[in-house]
Amino acid sequence: MRYRRLGRSGLQISELSLGSWITYGNQVDDRAAIETMSAARDAGVNFFDNAEVYAGGKAETLMGNALKHLGWEREDYIISTKFYWGIAKGPNRKNTLNRKYLHQAIEGSLQRLQLDYIDLVFCHRPDPNTPIEETVWAMHDMITQGKALYWGTSEWSAAEIVSAWQIADRHHLHKPVMEQPEYNLFHRDRVEQEYAPLYKEQGLGLTTWSPLASGVLTGKYANGVPAGSRSTLPGYDWLQQTVTNSEWIAATERLRPISNELGCTLSQLAIAWCASNPHVSTVITGASNKAQVVENMGAIEIIPQLDSTLLDRIQTAIGKQLTVDS
Repeated sequence: MRYRRLGRSGLQISELSLGSWITYGNQVDDRAAIETMSAARDAGVNFFDNAEVYAGGKAETLMGNALKHLGWEREDYIISTKFYWGIAKGPNRKNTLNRKYLHQAIEGSLQRLQLDYIDLVFCHRPDPNTPIEETVWAMHDMITQGKALYWGTSEWSAAEIVSAWQIADRHHLHKPVMEQPEYNLFHRDRVEQEYAPLYKEQGLGLTTWSPLASGVLTGKYANGVPAGSRSTLPGYDWLQQTVTNSEWIAATERLRPISNELGCTLSQLAIAWCASNPHVSTVITGASNKAQVVENMGAIEIIPQLDSTLLDRIQTAIGKQLTVDS
């Protein structure tokens, strides 16, 4: 495993990481959480991603229980969570980034994760109803109180990130360090175009998600939707449209000769491609069992092999018309 700096910060983060979205609390129980996290750690992963809203808080509870069981030194791993959606109904309890919500949200996550502090805290979506200045101050206070070490955003526009950064700079507050956007061969514009000025000007780091485009890039949907896949889970039927996209499926099959030449799976090729972008600090992978973790971590060996010739071949196989964000 190789390690990269999280943007302009000094934090060293594994180039591949393990996330808990959809799996923890839905497909993964305590035993599987321990097994998947242990397998990832054995491969050199030091970053484990979570969010308050995942499985209504159950994902954080599972990860907290796993961490307690594994007994790792706290200095050896990085944990994240994200706030915005909330897990309870009522004013100031969901769909907001106001000070009151953020104050109570961090306390809940610390309790579920059984931690004294959380390394990375993200504002999960922008909040049009709360002044950005209020959110920036609340995140700054969260860090000065020792409850978090770094803060950032997820799926914010470049303009919103710049606004938050400028407010923090003007008032000498802790600035947003990282952004967590979707990034894969079919979803690229935001990372490669919209955010382009932010890497140098603000030192933005990226912890990207969905490297396999909800599983399309594994190739498993070539013959229809298999039983037990994520898109068949209750509440995740919205994934059906993505995983049955005929153009994406056809493009994925055009990648197969390249993965065969490299002696890797389609999943490993897709993950390695994401990590080949030097602006990506870490690629968040997902897994519901140990075998999937082992397969995903195999991408580590493929990343150095993706030279300009192979990257051009991948681009040709995908086709420009398919690389525009939806």
